[in-house]
This record gives sequence, structure tokens and C-alpha cells, in this order.
Amino acid sequence: MTTTVRRRVRVHGRVQGVGFRWSTREAARRAGVGGVVRNLPDGTVEAEVEGAPDAVDAMLAFLREGPPAALVTGVDVEEVPTLGDTVLVVSD
Repeated sequence: MTTTVRRRVRVHGRVQGVGFRWSTREAARRAGVGGVVRNLPDGTVEAEVEGAPDAVDAMLAFLREGPPAALVTGVDVEEVPTLGDTVLVVSD
């Protein structure tokens, strides 16, 4: 049986209006993880990513850098219960 993990990530910096959510969706597709990514009113981006531990680690590495137009200044990560997501959805 494959272990599945889920992480909630809050990304700080210049992360809205730079294609962050859409780039995250593409990175998640490549990594084979599911979850959700959304802009928050305080200017951060929140992502929940779920999948195999190595794939989730790859997504955390992506989220620490973001797309070329982003400037990530901080990332908060917490473990949360799995939900069975297999596709990452971009939410408002």
C-alpha cells in the first residue's frame, strides 16, 4: 500500500497576479498530486497538495520558488488529513 500525505501550504510574497495558481496546477499534474490552490484576501496563496510523500515534497519545492514572475518570501507548511484528491483544482 502506498502512503499518501497532505500538506497545507501558505505562500507569502508577490504571489498573486503572477500566474502562481495556474503554474501550481501544471506542476501538480507533472508531479501526480491532487488538492486545491487559491488566492487569499491577505495577498497570500494557499495550496493543499496530496499524494505520495516524494511527489508532495516535489510540490513543496516548487511552491518555495513559484513561477518566474513570483517572488516568494516565505512558506508555512502544516500536515493535514488526506481527502483522497487526485487532481489539483484552482479555486477563487
